[in-house]
Amino acid sequence: MMFEHKSVLLEETLENLKVRQDGIYVDGTLGGGGHAAAVLARLKEGRLIGMDQDQDAIRAASERLAPFGEKAVIVRSNYEAMAQVLDSLELQKVDGIYLDLGVSSYQLDTPGRGFTYRDKDAPLDMRMDQRNQRTAADLINTCQEDELCRILRDYGEERFARRIARNIVQARQTKPFETAGELVEVIRRSIPMKMQAEGGHPAKRTFQAIRIELNQELAVLEHSIDTMIERLKPKGRLCIITFHSLEDRIVKNRFRDNEKPCICPPRLPVCVCGRVSRGRVVTRKPVVPTSEELRENTRAKSAKLRVFERAE
Repeated sequence: MMFEHKSVLLEETLENLKVRQDGIYVDGTLGGGGHAAAVLARLKEGRLIGMDQDQDAIRAASERLAPFGEKAVIVRSNYEAMAQVLDSLELQKVDGIYLDLGVSSYQLDTPGRGFTYRDKDAPLDMRMDQRNQRTAADLINTCQEDELCRILRDYGEERFARRIARNIVQARQTKPFETAGELVEVIRRSIPMKMQAEGGHPAKRTFQAIRIELNQELAVLEHSIDTMIERLKPKGRLCIITFHSLEDRIVKNRFRDNEKPCICPPRLPVCVCGRVSRGRVVTRKPVVPTSEELRENTRAKSAKLRVFERAE
């Protein structure tokens, strides 16, 4: 299967990056290279560093971006290691960084990757970086009930987290989980039929939660934003596209804290903590897809773009 992922909020991202012909930009979630190709097309003397932990994405993007020659530098790595990657390229600061978070269409539509709950025979894998040893099956078959409940509640916002966790633990005593179908069956038994008729597929929230926990998606995002802002040149911009409320909340809060880092008590007339603003939030409200984009790509419906600009 071709690595396909329709670039979401592409024009809006390009507009907010304010791409310069001689600028240096970092794509922290390269995927199939859609956003990267659009940025590279605007560069002359500039460069783009594309990062992704998925080998299939690296392979597809390398082919797509080959016509841009040395302007495109592709690195297999999680964006969590962006500072180290830039150091290895002897780049202290860059003009812009962007992330397009979430799962690609390729990952969702390839049963062997295990991200989908729609193919009952799909293995419970869900690794974004297949160099990692632990799979979703390992997580499901070893986590204690309380930990499973926390994962489903915190990362899936699942109302029936306790019931699902309890039934998973009971079922795996007979046979360890191996396929998506086995997990979906337990989830269906755990959620009242009336509730299953509402809000889409009953396994959606559980699969999201397990994927986030396995790949440490929210922890990586939260720990990386400050570093990415630090590596921006004055007036450089960080653009982040999220696809669910948990990601968006992290981005919103980290941007706010970088804009207004003061921790002094409100009663103090002047700041004494010494914390200095690192820039400004460009998007007071997130940028969302147009109705036209939503007609062309239904998977874009939950996308939100937020932008931060480094201080001069």
